Amino acid sequence: MVMKSVKTNKNTQFSYLDHRIQEIYSREGVIILPSPEAWKKYKWTRTYFKTVPREGYFIWVTKSTNLPILIHIAALLPHVRQKLTNLLVVEKNIKARTESICQALAQGLRASHLSHGIIVLKKNAQLIYHDLHQWGNYDDVQPDYEYYLGDHAHLDYVYKSNQTPARLNIKTIVYAEKYARADIKVSIRSQKSHIKILDKALLKGKYSSAIIRLRLAAEQESQIEAYSNLQILKTADNAKGHLDCQGLLIAKDSEISLIPELQNSNPKALITHEASIGKVEGDELNYLRTRGLTEKEAIDLIVKGFLK
Repeated sequence: MVMKSVKTNKNTQFSYLDHRIQEIYSREGVIILPSPEAWKKYKWTRTYFKTVPREGYFIWVTKSTNLPILIHIAALLPHVRQKLTNLLVVEKNIKARTESICQALAQGLRASHLSHGIIVLKKNAQLIYHDLHQWGNYDDVQPDYEYYLGDHAHLDYVYKSNQTPARLNIKTIVYAEKYARADIKVSIRSQKSHIKILDKALLKGKYSSAIIRLRLAAEQESQIEAYSNLQILKTADNAKGHLDCQGLLIAKDSEISLIPELQNSNPKALITHEASIGKVEGDELNYLRTRGLTEKEAIDLIVKGFLK
């Protein structure tokens, strides 16, 4: 992994350079280590890591803070191969916010970014997690994350990518105990990319809830396949789930496939769903062009509005 060093004022931040941490800033109540060091220092992490991690980050939040946890992982060298094993744990009754950026710092690197992470929110914990990805046209990116929400925990997760790689495989699975809530938002603007998305929420406890929202725009030479699954177990009385999947097909040589799946094993629970794949409307495009915009500028504005 590589990252440009960014000076901050004691914000929680860490940097990587050629697969090693370069600098660490930490605040009281936030512990940051390379994953291999966390494995050695805290035996309880082995419940989550399963095997000894080779690289990646470990973040343990034990006190609430108003400052965000900043994560920046970047590819700088050609043909770099990142294979991360990450663990983030937020203790009970703690509120945390994470701002993450994963990117290629140049085009044409043909970088590979594979990451598997586990995020644990203990009882009554809250996490706002914003995840921004920006990659080159020839990169291969595969983030795979599991979220475990304890009783009354709340997750607000946003994934956004406006610069997509050649291949992007995203996997997000949420497990929610009683009264836990998950709000998942995925926004992707695809260009010359092959994208597969799996978003899944498993509601296990009573009054648990989850919302999955997808906004997917396919521009030239793009194929997007999105599989969304909401499942309610027998133990989840009064649980609620909702899928909101919307695609915008822009180029003639692109395609979008939305595959929603709803599974409910509890007669006291409710799942709802809405999905659509639309196009750029001619009336809207013509109106913007009469306001002085070129066709490219008008389409760009329409896509940005859709992705919001």
